[in-house]
Amino acid sequence: MKKYIVYIGILAVGLLLGWVIFGKSSNQETEQNHDAVAATNQMWTCSMHPQIMQPEPGDCPICGMDLIPAESSAEGLMADQFKLTENAMALANIQTSTVGNRAAEDNALKLSGKIVANEEANTVQVSYFSGRIEHLNISSTGEEVRKGQLLATIYSPELYAAQQELITAASLKESQPALYKAVRNKLKLWKLSENQINQIEETGKVKENFPVYATVSGTVTEKLVEQGDYIKQGQPLLKIANLNTVWGNFDVYENQIDRFKKGQEVMITTNAYPNKEFKGKVDFIDPVLNTKTRTVTLRVVLSNKDDVFKPGMFVTANIEGSTAKNDEVLSIPASSVLWTGERSVVYLKTNPDQPIFEMREIKLGNQIGNEYEVVEGLFVGNEIVTNGTFTVDAAAQLQGKKSMMNKDGGKVMTGHEGHLGMDNNASNKQTDHTNMNERLEVSEKFQQQLNSVYNEYINLKDALVKEDSKSTSTSASTLLNNLTKVDMKLLSDNKAHNHWMSLEGEIKSSATSISETSVIKAQRDHFKHLSSHLINAVQLFGVNEKVYVEFCPMADNNNGAYWLSKEEKVINPYFGEAMLTCGEVKQVIE
Repeated sequence: MKKYIVYIGILAVGLLLGWVIFGKSSNQETEQNHDAVAATNQMWTCSMHPQIMQPEPGDCPICGMDLIPAESSAEGLMADQFKLTENAMALANIQTSTVGNRAAEDNALKLSGKIVANEEANTVQVSYFSGRIEHLNISSTGEEVRKGQLLATIYSPELYAAQQELITAASLKESQPALYKAVRNKLKLWKLSENQINQIEETGKVKENFPVYATVSGTVTEKLVEQGDYIKQGQPLLKIANLNTVWGNFDVYENQIDRFKKGQEVMITTNAYPNKEFKGKVDFIDPVLNTKTRTVTLRVVLSNKDDVFKPGMFVTANIEGSTAKNDEVLSIPASSVLWTGERSVVYLKTNPDQPIFEMREIKLGNQIGNEYEVVEGLFVGNEIVTNGTFTVDAAAQLQGKKSMMNKDGGKVMTGHEGHLGMDNNASNKQTDHTNMNERLEVSEKFQQQLNSVYNEYINLKDALVKEDSKSTSTSASTLLNNLTKVDMKLLSDNKAHNHWMSLEGEIKSSATSISETSVIKAQRDHFKHLSSHLINAVQLFGVNEKVYVEFCPMADNNNGAYWLSKEEKVINPYFGEAMLTCGEVKQVIE
């Protein structure tokens, strides 16, 4: 019996020691595991529905797909900041530079402006009597006319009766000289010359159709009547501009006004004649400030006897001797600036050691060479993107951050949006961020030329769907050819002109990269950037048809990528047959 008691005692002591040793170790391991999980703070999301965020792995509550680890690189970033991968930085050749004061290299200041007709030399040709236009000698605008040239012949019942009165009064001029004089003066008020009046009196014949002669020489800029029209006394017939002299109108910011004075010498250059300079002098500085643009108009009168300058032409003025009050000016490269409407934006690299960016609105001064003076928004030491700015902006849009087209952040959408494969709650979350894009006013002809680029982009996209690398390269080459036919001179707005120049360079770079490789994966990488730039172009300028912006969250290693389509049905160019229908419509551009 004692023997069994000893055995039981030994067993109890063993169990107690085992619990103390292994139980405590297990608890420590469990606590360490919990601590490790807490330390990683890993969140899980759905590749198809990135709005789903859960603290543990499992299934997506919307589509049932397995959740994947969410990217943790955004931890510690401010609300408006976003991060790019090193691969994206290298692929898009994104470069940055530090903003710093620089001494003014010279006293020259460069201004951008436009040629307009000299208003002082403009004339409106009117009719001095009422009647019907029997014959109009001017067939179209742009015709040159000389002073004294026959412009039209008019049948006027009033003038017909006045001629008969003159003939009758001429026979009574000895007995009723006052009546005779009054009739002649009446005809003079209708701009009949002494010779015309004397001819009527001497011949005794009444003219049915009376001529109208040009009172000035110049170019017909507007035809206000047609042959057969009935007109009233004093009604305008033609607008005639004398283009022997023209005006160059330039915008000067309010902080630069003190640099200019009347009589300053100006050197004018234009893209039409890149190797020529034309002299002029400051003739007028508008005393009234434009409160919207915070600028005043500086006017230069230019001689145009050789018909060099055309109204509407963009010109640049280099003004000597316009020294600023400060010896130092803050300037940035023109390539770093994006424009939309009246806003100018740049992208700051907020962390010197990591590719973290943030949009910043700024106010610009005048252009000096290939740089812009910064009036407000930047400081010495700021690091900004100077190459690949549109690519960074596209990344900001993709991540729902503040961007060129969306100053408040969130998803940028125009028109109406499709939410394929999403429930109502998810749809509502998306539409909370809806914001109308700003559309720049451009000519229909420019839109048609941009449309040819867009149509070839669709062919390129279809070739990627079929995984046909050869056809993809061919379409990229055709797209580049169509891009060269887009005439930026059709853009009348200066900022739209600069906007297109920046976008055109990005589109050209991406399409060239696609045309020069036959590797389908590399083509798709460049297609992502081509799509983002062309989306910006279509949003800004518009094309002559409805455009669908579609998105696949699994493209680009689950970072997501957009593309353009002519149809609402999703056909994915990033995966082809492997995941042909993966994606959803994010935006419809009317």
